Amino acid sequence: MTLDDLRVLVAVCRAGSLSAVARELDCTQSAVSQHVKRLERETGVSLLERQPRGVAPTAAGRILGDAAADGIAGLDLALRRLGDLVNGESGAVRITTGGTTVRHFMAEAVVAFRRRYPKVSLEFRTTHSSQGCFDALTASNLDLAWITIGGPVRGIEQRPVVELPWVLAVHADDPLASRTRIEAADLADIRLLRLPRNSTSGARLDAAFAALGVRVSSDTGVADWDTALLLAELGLGHAVVPELPGGPPSGAHGPLRLVPVPALPPLPVGWAVRRWDALPPLARAFADTVARSCAGGGPDADR
Repeated sequence: MTLDDLRVLVAVCRAGSLSAVARELDCTQSAVSQHVKRLERETGVSLLERQPRGVAPTAAGRILGDAAADGIAGLDLALRRLGDLVNGESGAVRITTGGTTVRHFMAEAVVAFRRRYPKVSLEFRTTHSSQGCFDALTASNLDLAWITIGGPVRGIEQRPVVELPWVLAVHADDPLASRTRIEAADLADIRLLRLPRNSTSGARLDAAFAALGVRVSSDTGVADWDTALLLAELGLGHAVVPELPGGPPSGAHGPLRLVPVPALPPLPVGWAVRRWDALPPLARAFADTVARSCAGGGPDADR
């Protein structure tokens, strides 16, 4: 039984898919399966059971997976702290994010952090969803994940940093572009570009529509918020998206207009970690720098 075996089991229990973990770890599905089989041989019990779509932990798998997740978090912390003792204010902070996160939420903070800690490297790993970030946190020695805040996730602590208001993105020539606000009921008459169904933001938007009793029609699906904004700017659709830091402000000039939709509850985004009290000091410093930047106080505020 090795630490890698246990890391893989934790990742599979969370993802519910051998192939998804193989993609995350950049290895073959057979290699992932071998890790689990080795654990099953040594424990003498079945840890996973196949389902119509993917796999699920057995009762024994949940017991071992939960214990392994807690133990790995503590061990990773100890190893990082040993590294801090050796290296001082050097080393690395490892972050997993979505494809456009750094540009929208972290650009100023990255510059400020590098200025303050010039010997520390920032390592970013891109994933395609909040669930992918959770899986990456538990399957490797990553420190932080920037996510759309959702429901509770076992073994993960989530901390909101900023709430993003929703806007309707339309081309400047669209009749809706001159509006100062869009009511939720108005969206029932508009075909919208669809946010990814497996994304937390897409699920929260659908839930908000349902709570307001609004049935909306969806057009072409998009991979991320930036793609939705681009298609709206080109006049190829309408999109309800969060108003992103560093993006065009509501009512901006140019070919794109962002019209507020105040009836929709803001979308919370922020950090996820395995344990906040176990976060290495340099990772905490970077997380705090990003939070200050997003709050509008500037990344160097309160220094």
